[in-house]
Amino acid sequence: MMAVLATPGANVLLPRPGYPLYEARAALGGLEFRHYNLLHEKGWEVDIEGVEALADNNTVAIVMVNPNNPCGSVYSYEHPAKIAETARKLGAMVISDEIYELCAFGSKPFVPMGVFGEVAPVVTLGGISKRWMVPGWRLGWIAMADPKGVLRKKKVKLDMSYFDGIDDDIDFCTKLAKEESVVICPGSGLGMKNWLRVTFAVDPPLLEAGLERLRSFCLRHAKPNRKQVTS
Repeated sequence: MMAVLATPGANVLLPRPGYPLYEARAALGGLEFRHYNLLHEKGWEVDIEGVEALADNNTVAIVMVNPNNPCGSVYSYEHPAKIAETARKLGAMVISDEIYELCAFGSKPFVPMGVFGEVAPVVTLGGISKRWMVPGWRLGWIAMADPKGVLRKKKVKLDMSYFDGIDDDIDFCTKLAKEESVVICPGSGLGMKNWLRVTFAVDPPLLEAGLERLRSFCLRHAKPNRKQVTS
């Protein structure tokens, strides 16, 4: 898609946080890319006003990822429709990664497919609630972020004032890997400095063991006046 859209002067709007692959493919074709923000306080929704401010007559596409990767959120029934309407007003297309139609709940078993007006059923992945249940209660005592946000979004904001001798998210992840053999993706690689991206796609016993190592690491590197945590 990036290669096809790369006409002279064209630009595409990419989400932040997001994966560098989009930037690399756009740059490879000489396509300008601009980053719009995903709003953490609104469940990582697209900043519609930011998109409109970034766009111009040369904007050819808006990249949207839903269910969101790397944030793990699923947009409401209405939000993708707002994105589609914004793209229509701008004269741009929507490049939809992941599964665009997986955003309906309860009494809404079908949702519009953006500007195409089609419908698609909701897909439920078996076992995902069990894999997310463990992080929901285990990450509550790590002094980093709202545990409910961790459960839903898979991204954790580091409170750097908690740590002694750790500079940023990259330093945190590097030392964690060396000391505890636990690998977590630093947010800086996805455009979000001092955030972490945690994957839960492992068996629950391994996940619990990894979280316990993470807890030990955080306590070991905590400032003396910040070592008290809620068990």
